[in-house]
Amino acid sequence: MKLVIITGMSGAGKSRAVEAMEDMDFYCVDNMPLDFLLKFTEICLGSQDKFSKVALVTDIRSGYEFDKFIGDLSEIRKMGVDYNLLYIDADDETIVKRYKETRRRHPLEIDGHKGSIRELIANERKFLMPLYDHADKILDTSYYTPARLKEEILNIYSDGENKIVINVSSFGYKYGIPAEADMVFDVRCLPNPYYDYNLKYKTGLEKEVRDFVMGYSCSKRYFDKICDMVTFLKPLFKEEGKSVINIAIGCTGGRHRSVTFARLLCDYLTEKGNAVNEIHRDIAK
Repeated sequence: MKLVIITGMSGAGKSRAVEAMEDMDFYCVDNMPLDFLLKFTEICLGSQDKFSKVALVTDIRSGYEFDKFIGDLSEIRKMGVDYNLLYIDADDETIVKRYKETRRRHPLEIDGHKGSIRELIANERKFLMPLYDHADKILDTSYYTPARLKEEILNIYSDGENKIVINVSSFGYKYGIPAEADMVFDVRCLPNPYYDYNLKYKTGLEKEVRDFVMGYSCSKRYFDKICDMVTFLKPLFKEEGKSVINIAIGCTGGRHRSVTFARLLCDYLTEKGNAVNEIHRDIAK
């Protein structure tokens, strides 16, 4: 079982770190109460098919008995779990700025502590010092963009397994453009099999329709340009912290040309080693 315990200063980026862990298929629990740590670890060890990779967030919201928490970590090690304690930090100026931008209350203020935001930050550092001293990895996010932080988490914990997932979907313009699409390609300009009676009631999943659509030089050139565009843009999306890219290809009804292109693009991307999902939203309409 792989266990990552995320802790650190409020406003330093723990939520972003959890998002990155989820993208690597970690089972994530935010704000884990300190008293639950040992019992939850036992449950995970008993169901490692479901909990083979777990990430927990525990911080000042979870309580103040961090000396006891350190003792519980020793017990976890005795269970045979080689956990990793990640402390996410940022300088005071950065945290103050982030609180001003989000207009959120500091957890200590919610818990009844009095003082300015700087005083609350200073007190939080004192409370968290035992965790800081025992951390396996300390990550200072003071000058990180959200995308940079996510990339750093992926680099530390992915073991080279993480890939961007590419969803390729076909759709019909008459039913609307998919709202989640990052890229949209319109293939209504290509010859339409709908007007061939022998192909009208077939779909782009069938060879006869694909042969018709791709039997034109304009279709082949258009497909090549789509492949070039996706290949060019994928690393740029990755740099911005995207873990999923949604590509939508549309024709009039979403049954012939768009399905043909979506199927062929999925085949192309799969051959290049990408993780791909093929979706045909309107094929049955």
